[in-house]
Amino acid sequence: MEVKAGELLENINYPSDLKKLSEADLERLCKELRQYIIDVVSVNGGHFGASLGVVELSVALHYVLNTPYDQLVWDVGHQAYGHKILTGRRSVFHTNRVYKGISGFPKRGESEYDTFGVGHSSTSISAALGMAVASNHNGEKDRQHVAVIGDGAMTAGLAFEALNHAGIENSNLLVILNDNCMSIDPNVGALKEYLTAITTSRQYNRFRDDIGHVLAKLSELGPNALQVVKKIEKSIKGTLLKESNLFEALNFRYFGPIDGHDVKQLVKVLKDLRNIPGPKLLHCVTVKGKGFALAEKDQTKWHAPGLFDKITGEIKKVKAEKPQPPKYQDVFGHTLVELAEKNPAIMGVTPAMPSGSSLNIMMKAMPDRAFDVGIAEQHAVTFSAGLATRGKLPFCNIYSSFMQRAYDQVIHDVAIQNLNVVFCLDRAGMAGADGATHHGAYDLAYMRCIPNMIVSAPMNEEELRNLMFTAQQDNMGPFSIRYPRGTGVMPDWRRPMKVVPVGKGRKVCDGEELAILTIGHIGNEAVKACHELNAEGIHPAHYDLRYLKPLDEELLHEVFANFKKVITVEDGCIQGGMGSAVLEFMADNDYTARVIRLGIPDKIIEHGEQPELWAECGYDSFSIVNAVKKIVVGVTTRTMAS
Repeated sequence: MEVKAGELLENINYPSDLKKLSEADLERLCKELRQYIIDVVSVNGGHFGASLGVVELSVALHYVLNTPYDQLVWDVGHQAYGHKILTGRRSVFHTNRVYKGISGFPKRGESEYDTFGVGHSSTSISAALGMAVASNHNGEKDRQHVAVIGDGAMTAGLAFEALNHAGIENSNLLVILNDNCMSIDPNVGALKEYLTAITTSRQYNRFRDDIGHVLAKLSELGPNALQVVKKIEKSIKGTLLKESNLFEALNFRYFGPIDGHDVKQLVKVLKDLRNIPGPKLLHCVTVKGKGFALAEKDQTKWHAPGLFDKITGEIKKVKAEKPQPPKYQDVFGHTLVELAEKNPAIMGVTPAMPSGSSLNIMMKAMPDRAFDVGIAEQHAVTFSAGLATRGKLPFCNIYSSFMQRAYDQVIHDVAIQNLNVVFCLDRAGMAGADGATHHGAYDLAYMRCIPNMIVSAPMNEEELRNLMFTAQQDNMGPFSIRYPRGTGVMPDWRRPMKVVPVGKGRKVCDGEELAILTIGHIGNEAVKACHELNAEGIHPAHYDLRYLKPLDEELLHEVFANFKKVITVEDGCIQGGMGSAVLEFMADNDYTARVIRLGIPDKIIEHGEQPELWAECGYDSFSIVNAVKKIVVGVTTRTMAS
C-alpha cells in the first residue's frame, strides 16, 4: 500500500534534492520523514523504533556528505528506513520486506547508496575502515567514510577489534555512536554503564559547553596551540568522568555526547568533523521510537510491532475462532522454566535476544540463573562452556544465523572438551521477511560435521519439549536442537515430557512404493502432502528422523530395504544437510535407490513469508506432491495455477 509523502519529502528523491533545501527547512523535513515512516510501517509492517530514532541523523548525514561518493555504512540496518527513503526508494518503500520487494536492510545490489550489505550487528566499523584504507591506496584522500553503530552493537567483540585497528591506521574514518540504551531489548553490561556515566555527567556536559568556544579560539593560533587543545580536552574528560576515555585510549578523537535529535547541530558538527583528519567518534544520544509516544515508552515491543493503528497505537492481531498453536520460542521459554524448577543445574544464556528467544520468561522467574550477555555470540558460547565445567547445564539460545558467528567456540570450547551445553537454535530454516542475512539455512550441515555433537530438530511443540527434556539428562555432551521462527501445529502442547532416545526417529505413516524422510517442522508440510496424495490413491510412507546425528540407522535400513524411491525434505541447505547424510548412508551400506533431495538450493534466498520461500525453493506441500508424482507416475500432474 503506497502512502503519500509530505510536501518537502515529496520532492526529494535523492540526496542531491535534499541539498537544495536550506538548513531552516531541515526540521520540517525531519517531521515529514518521521511521519512517512510511521504511515508506511503501520500498514505494511517492518522494523519501526530504530529508524524513528535516527531520522535527524539520516537527514544530516545525507545533507552534509557527498553520498554515494562518501561511503556511509549502517550497522545492522534496522535503522536505515530513512536512509532508503532519501536515496531513491521512496516510491517503492511500500514493498519493504515484501516478497520480491526491497530489502529491509541495506543491500549492495539494491542501491549504490548501500555501500555494504548488513543484517548482523557490529560489522560497520570493520567495513568502513576497509573502505577508508582502500580509498587511501586509490588516492581518494577527500573521500569520507562513516560507520553508524548503536550502543548495543558496540558490545560485540568485532566492533572492538575494528576500533583497535582503526586507531593505528590514521584513516579518514568517522564512527557515529547512536546511543539509545537499546538494541532490541535494553542493553546490558559495563559499556552501557560507561556510556550512561558520560551522558548523565552534568558537570562534564556543562563544563564542556562552557569552554567549547575557548578551545575553538585556541585552535586558530596554530599547530602548537592545537596540541594544547587536545591535552586540555583529554584532561577535562578524564578528570570530570574520573576515568580515562575508552575511545581516546584507542586513539580515536571523541566528540560528544550531543543531542541526536537536533538536526541543525548535527549538520554543524558533521561539517566541522569533515575537516578533522584521522579516526573520530561522534557520540549521539537518541531515543528509539522518537516521535511515536508508545514506541518511546515500550521500545522492545515496538522494535518490529507488525501492523498497527497509527492513531490509537493498537497493534493489529488476527482474531482466531479456536485456540492457536504457540510460537516455538514460547514453548522453549516456558519449558525451560519447567525443567529448571526440577533441575538446579540448568542455566539460560542468550546474546541480547531475551524477548526474541523467550528467555525473558526464565529471566523473570529465575533472574540469578538466566543471563543476557549482550550482542556477543562468541562469548555466549564460551561462557556456557565455562558454566558446564563447573557442573552447570547451560541452555544457550542463539538464532541459527547468529550461531554462525560463534562456530569456532562451538568446536574449540565445547565439542573438543565434550561439555554438556545445549544449543537451542531459534529461527532455523527460512526466517521470513528478514531475508538472506537471517535465514538459518546452514546449521544442520555445520553442526553435523562436528565430533561429539548431537543434532536434532522437533517436528512439533511436543517434540521440542521432549528433546529439551532429553538434552538435560546426565552427560549428554554437546546437544543441538533447532526449530523455526513462528508458530507450531499443536494448540494443546503442554504435555508430560519424556525422553526421546538419542538417534531414534519415528514412522509417521506406513506406505508403499516411496518413502518421504523429513526432519524438523517442515515434516508437517509432508503430512499435508501425504493427505492429498492419499486422496488420489498414492500412499507414500513418511518417516520423521528427529536426529540428524546420530542417524537412526535401524530406521534407514528399513527404508532402503523396502523402498527404491526416496524423497528427503529439510528446511535447510541441501549441500551437507539431511539429504546428504541419507545419501552417505545409502552409499556406505551398498543400497541402491532413486533419491530426490528437497531443501534450500545452493544459492542465496531473499526475503518473503516462509510459505512463499518454501514454495520458491521447492519443498512446501505443493512441491512435495509434485515430486512424489514425478518419481512415482513419471510426470508432474499439476501446476500451481491448477
